[in-house]
Amino acid sequence: MKALCWEGVRKLAVRDVPEPTIRSAGDIIVSVRASSVCGSDLHLINGYLPAMREGDILGHEFMGEVVETGPDVRRIKVGDRVVVGSVVACGGCWYCRIEQYSLCDNSNPQPVFSEKLWGHAPAGILGYSHAAGGYSGSHAEYIRVPFGDVGAFTVPEGVPDDSVVFASDAMPTGWMGADFCGLKGGEVVAVWGAGGVGQMAARSAQILGAERVIVIDRLPDRLAAAAQRWGVETINYAETDVLEALRELTAGRGPDACIEAVGMESHDVGPSYAYDKGKQATRLTSDRPTAVRQAIMACRKGGTVSIVGVYGGLVDKFPLGAAMNKALVLRMGQMHAQRYIPMLLDRIAVGEVDPGYLATHPMSLEQGARGYEIFEKKEDGCLRTVLHPRAA
Repeated sequence: MKALCWEGVRKLAVRDVPEPTIRSAGDIIVSVRASSVCGSDLHLINGYLPAMREGDILGHEFMGEVVETGPDVRRIKVGDRVVVGSVVACGGCWYCRIEQYSLCDNSNPQPVFSEKLWGHAPAGILGYSHAAGGYSGSHAEYIRVPFGDVGAFTVPEGVPDDSVVFASDAMPTGWMGADFCGLKGGEVVAVWGAGGVGQMAARSAQILGAERVIVIDRLPDRLAAAAQRWGVETINYAETDVLEALRELTAGRGPDACIEAVGMESHDVGPSYAYDKGKQATRLTSDRPTAVRQAIMACRKGGTVSIVGVYGGLVDKFPLGAAMNKALVLRMGQMHAQRYIPMLLDRIAVGEVDPGYLATHPMSLEQGARGYEIFEKKEDGCLRTVLHPRAA
C-alpha cells in the first residue's frame, strides 16, 4: 500500500509499505477515507520530538471504513464508517475507568523514552513517534487501530467525511480546552491560535456558556474565518499589543479563562520571539512558550489557563510567579478522545457545529508533502489539508 512517511527532518515521501494486519484480538483495520494534517504533526516533521525514525508513517486525525476486525471486537463491525480518536486507550485500566484516556497505562508499548522524559508514560498516539508507542499513522491507505471497540466510533448518516474527520482530534482537543475552563456561563474567554483546534475551542466555549470569546492570531484569513463562522472577537497580535488589547476589552480585569491552542512552535513579533526562536533552533530549549506566557499574564486573578497546544520538553522564562501570585488554575494535557467523541458526533449530526469548513485543501495522498508545505506556510488561506488516500 501507499503511505506518507517521514524521511528525516523536514523531509516527507510517499512509499510502498506492507499493509497492516491484525496483531491483537481487539484490533481493527480501517481503510482510510480522510486523514487531516495537524499542527502537532509539524513538531515531528521539524525534529522537535526526537523519537522519529526514517520510514515512520505520519498522521493521527482520520476516519474511514472498517475492513477487518479481530476476534474480540464486538461493537464495531466490517463495513462501518468510523472516526477514530488519535489517542489509543485500552478502556480497562484505572485511568480509562475515570475517563482520563490520554493517560492510559496499557496502550503505549514503548514507554521507556517518555518515562525518562516526563516521569511517567502517557497513552500511545497513532502516528506520533516512538515516544507515543511507535504506531503507524493514518496518512496511508490502511491503518491498524488497537482496541478498536474503545477508540472507533460509527459516523452518523449524512455527515460528510471532511466534516467528521475533525471529530478525531481537532474537535475533542478544542472541546477539552474549553471544558478545562470550568465555565458556568457569562465568562470572557480568550483563545490563542485560530487554527483548527483554536476555532473548535472558541465554538466549544460558546456552547459551554461563554458570553464573549476573543481569538488571537496573526493571520487575517484565519481570524476572519473565526469571526464570520462563530461571531467571535479577534486580535491580530502582529498589529496589536495583546495584553493591552485584552485589558481594554475586559475593563482592565482580564479574561476569565485563557485557552492556549498553539503549542511548542508558537510565533510572535519582536526581540523576545527572536530570542525564543534562536534558543529552540540551537536546541538550548525544546519549546517556544510565547502563547503560554501571554495567556498567564493576560488571565484575570483567580482565572484558569487551559493548555491544549502540544509541548514536549522544557521552556524558558515561564512566568511561574505570575501564575502563583494571581492564584491561577493551570490545566493541560493531550485530549481524552473517547470521553468526548460520541457527544461531539451527536452535535455534528444536529448541526450545532460543522467543522467541515476547516478542510480548505483536500488533496490526494501523493500530494501529501506539498499539502504539509501549504499548511505549515499558511499559504492560500489554508486551515487544514485533508489527504484522501483513495482519491484517484
